Amino acid sequence: MTVSSGSPLAPKVVRGAFVRLDEIGIGVVPQVIAFQYNPETLTRKLKPYEQPADKQGTPQDPAARAAPYDPEEEMDVAIAFDAMDDLAEPDRHPQTVISGVADRISALEMLMYPPATPSLLTSAVGALAGALGIGGGADPVPTTTEVPIVLFVWGPGRIVPVKITTFSVEEQAFNSALYPIRAKVTVGIRVLTADYFTSKLTEKGARLTAAESIAATAYRAAVEQKKVLAAVGVASTVESVLATLPF
Repeated sequence: MTVSSGSPLAPKVVRGAFVRLDEIGIGVVPQVIAFQYNPETLTRKLKPYEQPADKQGTPQDPAARAAPYDPEEEMDVAIAFDAMDDLAEPDRHPQTVISGVADRISALEMLMYPPATPSLLTSAVGALAGALGIGGGADPVPTTTEVPIVLFVWGPGRIVPVKITTFSVEEQAFNSALYPIRAKVTVGIRVLTADYFTSKLTEKGARLTAAESIAATAYRAAVEQKKVLAAVGVASTVESVLATLPF
């Protein structure tokens, strides 16, 4: 999503977000958790494939170029929340007056919880689907112990499925009910590759859910854009580099 910086002449700024993909009887319903302020820094770490030790415990050749799967990628994202702007107009933001930024923090935290029971929205949509004869009228969302599929959105070129690996909250100021009105959330995430999802297809009778298919497609699109950007960067410097080669 995009937001204006205030001036009518200023370009719109793309706002980062987490998008939770909830499965319901008639498809996937995205729940967007947009950042109030885009983080100023984003730390990324890539870990390439390392050959495992052999049966005798001897490490394999560290210089081997085998890469049976994409590098593992992890990110650390620091997200700031501040309720002061909303509190300046309490009549327009009654929820913020009551709970500060606790609702936004809770929305992020729920990305780590399995949907043990269908949500009110899911139940309502499921009931509507049954009334319309879609999906046979059965409960579309069984109880599960898996966390939801989550996309990390950082501009149009970086929309990747992720799993939250670490989560810490620094609550910095509070209202009279002791809800935080300013906080910093640091989220560690691991990018889930397309192989993570498609590996289940090798299991007999297994198939991807709609949310898993979206996630795998998003990952492939992000990798393809990396390839394009890499090709552009190489093409822009190839002549000067070739001039320095001894052959």
